[in-house]
Amino acid sequence: MEEKSAKEKAIDEWLPITSSRNAKWWYSAFHNVTAMVGAGVLSLPYAMSELGWGPGVTVLILSWIITLYTLWQMVEMHEMVPGRRFDRYHELGQYAFGEKLGLYIVVPQQLIVEVGVCIVYMVTGGKSLKKFHDTVCSTCKEIKLTYFIMIFASVHFVLSHLPNFNSISGVSLAAAVMSLSYSTIAWGASVDKGVQQDVQYGYKAKTTAGTVFNFFSALGDVAFAYAGHNVVLEIQATIPSTPEKPSKGPMWRGVIVAYIVVALCYFPVALVGYWMFGNSVQDNILISLEKPAWLIAMANMFVVVHVIGSYQIYAMPVFDMMETVLVKKLNFKPSTTLRFIVRNLYVAFTMFIGITFPFFGGLLGFFGGFAFAPTTYFLPCIMWLAIYKPRKFSLSWWTNWICIVFGLMLMILSPIGGLRQIILQAKDYEFYS
Repeated sequence: MEEKSAKEKAIDEWLPITSSRNAKWWYSAFHNVTAMVGAGVLSLPYAMSELGWGPGVTVLILSWIITLYTLWQMVEMHEMVPGRRFDRYHELGQYAFGEKLGLYIVVPQQLIVEVGVCIVYMVTGGKSLKKFHDTVCSTCKEIKLTYFIMIFASVHFVLSHLPNFNSISGVSLAAAVMSLSYSTIAWGASVDKGVQQDVQYGYKAKTTAGTVFNFFSALGDVAFAYAGHNVVLEIQATIPSTPEKPSKGPMWRGVIVAYIVVALCYFPVALVGYWMFGNSVQDNILISLEKPAWLIAMANMFVVVHVIGSYQIYAMPVFDMMETVLVKKLNFKPSTTLRFIVRNLYVAFTMFIGITFPFFGGLLGFFGGFAFAPTTYFLPCIMWLAIYKPRKFSLSWWTNWICIVFGLMLMILSPIGGLRQIILQAKDYEFYS
């Protein structure tokens, strides 16, 4: 480990990810919950209705196991080189694939995921605020979604200036608690409603082709439900580490807790929601439960708070990349002014895209397939094979190859389903709606 110059040290202490290394293990737990449980949990019953009971349950559980395994690999690989820490996803990529190639493989995918998620959350936050407003005050004048997205963005113009992961741990904790709360509301209220009279569990689509395409697109939905891997190394970077007590101990504890919480959010909502409403469930389970109004309003507000936290967690590595490039490549002075300008521009950019394409969520299923599946399902496995080189046909070798094949199938199939959804819905798309 060559000694870093004082200047580089100063820069590292200024950059968001490497600046503070005194996180507790439970920080990693709620950062992971916030990163993983997207508002996508509310569309799980709908995905189940397109998959059916058998395949649906299988895919849910398989995804949970595989992503837990790849997450474990990331946590292990964070410090496999003595005296060095891979604080960012692309640093690990560079180590596995070489300086140049590693950047070209990892950075575009990571950026697509993180920026994409931020934009989708802008729209989701705006929509939930709008739903809250429409539920609480159904007689009021209609306000356009555009303005709600602006209201939602206004929060981020403030929060984005928190310098690093530890400083947003409060926001993140609130978000993690919220995600548990609205998941519980979603399935609790479904149980309360009881199984509907004319409930059916068959596939909705009339044609075979329709059924198959819906199946693909639902696979994509479930795959994106587990997408916290893009920020896991960045979260682990905040945990203190010594040779005697490496950071993977506390981090792994946090991950286990996070995954248990994720299971408590996902499985009940997906199964109960589908069980109660069958194939007539809406793509957002909160819409299927119109009444009681106050409960749904509350759940929507919880979604807003959670999405605020998630946005920050996904934005942090992007801020880190932008600031690294500005300071290290373009030799800007690391200053508060620079940070202020860069982060406000980023929030404004995601807000503008979100307002322009309020149907961005539909597009993400398409783009996401190209970027979500690799970073979550098989990039960690490929890195593992490249670095550790396990014996052919050993257990580790088989496990990784199975994950890679599964991930590749997801990457190929879900954009197909997503693209068809886009084509079917494109006639209703409105810019600036």
